[in-house]
Amino acid sequence: MSKLTYDDKIKLYNDRKSGMSVSSVSKKYNVSMNVVNDLISLVDKHGFGILRTTKNRTFTPHEKERIINRVILNNESIRSVAIDEGLLSKGMLQNWIKKYTEMGYNIVERKRGRPTMPKVTKKKNNETDKEKIKRLEEENLYLKAELEYSKKLRAVVQARKNQQQKKK
Repeated sequence: MSKLTYDDKIKLYNDRKSGMSVSSVSKKYNVSMNVVNDLISLVDKHGFGILRTTKNRTFTPHEKERIINRVILNNESIRSVAIDEGLLSKGMLQNWIKKYTEMGYNIVERKRGRPTMPKVTKKKNNETDKEKIKRLEEENLYLKAELEYSKKLRAVVQARKNQQQKKK
């Protein structure tokens, strides 16, 4: 399957609307019939502006969870939800659902860019007692915050699991 350009997608849409069959359009553009049908539905619902790919569209964790819940809780089809929400492929939504269930029904944002080293304060060989105390207090504060975060995260995950078990 080849990647379609913006112009190809417009031509594909116009060919289909001018009366060409789905199978002939799919052969002409070397894509599957499902891609043709999804593209037609997407343009009918949102217009040609949805096809612009100058900037990747991002979704907040809240939006992702709302979209995923439409499929999981409301039993809507993945294809119809993807078209309603303006997702360019249903595969994106399938990946979200897969990761959502694997992560214990939590939305985890994928980290982008190069990994960074954690902030570590370097020990100085010739630091004074005041500097040492200050450094240790900052490190202690950081570790306390990290511990609190992990406790809250664990509590949220456990609450979600209990909630899912009650629904079953």
